Amino acid sequence: RVTLLELTLTKVSDKNSLTSEEMDVFVRHADFLAVCFQEQCGAVLKLTAAADAEDEEALVAIRLLDVLCEMTSNNGQLEHLQALPGLLETAVDTLRLTHLAGKQAVNIFTATHAVTGQEEISHPAVGFKSHLIRLIGNLCYKNKANQDKV
Repeated sequence: RVTLLELTLTKVSDKNSLTSEEMDVFVRHADFLAVCFQEQCGAVLKLTAAADAEDEEALVAIRLLDVLCEMTSNNGQLEHLQALPGLLETAVDTLRLTHLAGKQAVNIFTATHAVTGQEEISHPAVGFKSHLIRLIGNLCYKNKANQDKV
């Protein structure tokens, strides 16, 4: 699943190579990807325990977030995703929970807290909070109703 999401992310990121048919396919699948993210985003919080650093469900949720960020960066898919019920609320709630989890344990969600000395950042959850903020920002872009919710 992670590999499939990475391939999807690569295809969605390369906006120049998307045909209108491919764009329509991604719009149709956006609902499914958003629902999957909403169901699995809590798994990322398990990564605060060192033993769960390779939790597949959490890795899937992280990749789903990456794909949703790219999809909401594209105007063709943005309006559709902005209208999805619960996606914005889930992103905001998950941001709150990751912020609290980062305060209660080692904060693996931001790069500034993940670096100690000269080691390289290798934890899969590094940047998760920034991607949540990006998704929230994209969902609020030129959308007064979503801005008011936040």
